Amino acid sequence: MTRRNFLQLVALGSAAAMTGPTFASAGPKPAPLAARAKVKPFDLDEATIAEFQAGMKSGRYSSLSLVKKYLARIEQIDKHGPAINAVIEINPDVIAIARALDEERKAKGPRGALHGIPVLIKDNIGTHDRMTTTAGSLALAGSIPPCDSFVAQRLREAGAVILGKTNLSEWANFRSTHSTSGWSGRGGLTRNPYALDRNPSGSSSGSAVAVAANLCAVAVGTETDGSIVSPSSTNGIVGIKPTLGLISRAGIVPIAHSQDTAGPMARTVTDAAILLGALTGVDPRDDATNASEGKSHPDYTKFLDPKGLRAARIGVARNFFGFHERVDQLMEAAIEEMQKLGAIMVDPADIPTKGKFGGSEFEVLLYEFKADLNAYLASLGSDAPMRSMKELIEFNEQNREREMPHFGQEIFLKAQAKGPLTDKAYLDALEKNRRLARDEGIDAVMNQHQLDAIITPTAGPAWMTDLVNGDHETGGSSGPAAVAGYPSITVPAGEVSGLPVGISFFGRAYSEPTLLKLAFAFEQATKARKPPPFLWTAQS
Repeated sequence: MTRRNFLQLVALGSAAAMTGPTFASAGPKPAPLAARAKVKPFDLDEATIAEFQAGMKSGRYSSLSLVKKYLARIEQIDKHGPAINAVIEINPDVIAIARALDEERKAKGPRGALHGIPVLIKDNIGTHDRMTTTAGSLALAGSIPPCDSFVAQRLREAGAVILGKTNLSEWANFRSTHSTSGWSGRGGLTRNPYALDRNPSGSSSGSAVAVAANLCAVAVGTETDGSIVSPSSTNGIVGIKPTLGLISRAGIVPIAHSQDTAGPMARTVTDAAILLGALTGVDPRDDATNASEGKSHPDYTKFLDPKGLRAARIGVARNFFGFHERVDQLMEAAIEEMQKLGAIMVDPADIPTKGKFGGSEFEVLLYEFKADLNAYLASLGSDAPMRSMKELIEFNEQNREREMPHFGQEIFLKAQAKGPLTDKAYLDALEKNRRLARDEGIDAVMNQHQLDAIITPTAGPAWMTDLVNGDHETGGSSGPAAVAGYPSITVPAGEVSGLPVGISFFGRAYSEPTLLKLAFAFEQATKARKPPPFLWTAQS
């Protein structure tokens, strides 16, 4: 989750982000060299999966050579130089895995588009290997699950190379309402590669930063509410929050089964679509995936169409505008561009239930967090370092200097106080969420206007990292799709003072093919993504 969602859920409000006065489309002057971290050019910068596959076919690359290049780059700019600190752990077997996949390619040919491709995954996605799965918490240090998560299993089956794991906002940003996104007790602070004093957002902070900074081909994040789309927006990449159940959650450290999902993070819509297809499928370990049978696709790239916006009916949810003048200007430019591409803009197409289910969402998450996390810890078996939320709370208190130097664990305490999932308060809140987010929310607007999708600004530009006071987010639109369990895709829309801003496309359950078609057409027309400059501070 993002801290923005906490603030909305518990009605704490939010402060305005500090951004310079230069409108991104006006072309801010390049920062002087002294204002940039020293980062050498990298020959894999902005390379795509298709380019990697072509290179491996021609002999220019091998999976092993790609892995070695990325490992060197991680050492150069993640651990040293600007020290963006996106990667929490390197797979100790990655060289052997890449070498074996190269031998398989020679003998049998590639398995598919991800064969030999280096991928990073968030440190709450379980792997049964020599890597640990900790959700960024020292309490789970050394924890190795008894089996792979479904996500890791699918990546391995596709021939992807799991390069390592990424840092995250600890416990997916569900420990404190005063947290700093991108910080974990185990991993420390991840930095925004566009301006190193700015926050990367979260909770999939490391995955977003690693993709943006070209430390991997693609990455996998997770989202409960905002944790894929918000850091993707803030770091100038593409993020897909899929329909609930399109990707199994089995083996992922949970927050809440009614909203949790994994999802792709990539520099292009095409690469995100490739990764999405590899991750889908029915899993007997996750009942939510049963509904996806016949609705998922092994290849989402077939839906990509540069003319995909032609005659599409796009609703503009104006009630998510107004939180930042410069963001609104970027959105107006995006709307104008879509009209030029033949889209029919329905403006406004507001979501009438916006802001009406924050309290019930938080209630559901607290109940499910306790139940789901206790179940996850129990699944780790007798070797589990922690066996309950109660033990986690005690660990944090006993290790306050290491685990709670900046913020506490009030969300843990609230969750621990909740009863079972049979409580009326929980069931009523869950029913309210689904009714307001689905029936009276997204579905109502799309039915009324016969829409193909709804667009909103994803989030505001990155705020200054503040470990004393926590996050200072501006705006955001992840709530309706997150609570409904519906898909959302964010694509770069431009920059404000050199800080990326994304635009979100969301719609009904299993509408990923339509959303990808629209997002791809917008991306191809605008080419708004810019690689990060590793500035010490944002331009003004």
